Amino acid sequence: EVQLVESGGGLVQPGGSLRLSCAASGFSFGSYAMGWVRQAPGKGLEWVSFIANDGGNTRYVDSVKGRFTISRDNAKNTLYLQMNSLKPEDTAVYYCAQHKNFYGSRDVKDYTYSGQGTQVTVSA
Repeated sequence: EVQLVESGGGLVQPGGSLRLSCAASGFSFGSYAMGWVRQAPGKGLEWVSFIANDGGNTRYVDSVKGRFTISRDNAKNTLYLQMNSLKPEDTAVYYCAQHKNFYGSRDVKDYTYSGQGTQVTVSA
C-alpha cells in the first residue's frame, strides 16, 4: 500500500521560507517520478512540480519558478520541496504524489495521492 506522509507546513509571512518533506513507503520509491500538487481554498488541484525518478529532470509551474526547488533522497525514500519568497497566493494544502511512471508529467490525473497533505499559509 502506497503511503505518503507530508510534513513541514505552517504559517509564514510573505517573503518567508518553508521546507516540505514527504516520507514515502509501500512502493519502490526510486523507480517513480514524484510530484507536489496543491489545493487552494475553494479551488481544484494544481500541479506544482515534479522530479524524475533519478532526480535528473525537474519541472515547475510558472508561478513558482525561481522560488521553489524540488529534490529527493532515494536512499531515504523522501521527497522535498524548498519554498522561498513565499507569497499569499501560495497558500494551499500541499500534497506529495507518486507519478505513474519514472519521468513525470504536469497532469494531476497521472498521480496517486495517499497523504493528508500539509497546510501552508502565507499571511502577514
